[in-house]
Amino acid sequence: MARKPKDDLTDADYEALSNLRYTLRRFMDFSASAAQEEGLPAQQHQALLAIRGHRSEEAMTIGLLAERLLIAPHSATELVGRLVTAGYVSRNADPNDKRRQTLALTAKAETVLKRLTAIHLTEIRDLAPRLIAILHGLQDGVELQDDPWSD
Repeated sequence: MARKPKDDLTDADYEALSNLRYTLRRFMDFSASAAQEEGLPAQQHQALLAIRGHRSEEAMTIGLLAERLLIAPHSATELVGRLVTAGYVSRNADPNDKRRQTLALTAKAETVLKRLTAIHLTEIRDLAPRLIAILHGLQDGVELQDDPWSD
């Protein structure tokens, strides 16, 4: 159940939301730059990660990928086509439903994704204390004592 927004917003609420969005933008900028250095557009990196991180019994499909990336199915189809052409993903006929295709990473994708994931985890671990402080401030509705980005 969604909480009812409070009517009495404070300066601390605005500051905390601003800090959260800034932190998320910093991470997304880092992520896009890291992927670009590996020769991948950010969305292709996100797709590879979504495929690799899929832990369900149900195989990854274009429909599931679209859902995970919050994009339209036809956009996911085009994205997968680019990944197949680049040698990062293979499409396989689903043995239970020949109309469906499942997606799998190639060895090339696994290699690139391993490097990208390692540096992303390092960056996240560096951001974690700041992000946790911001989230606690939002959750508790208290003002941060210090700017989480001042060093």
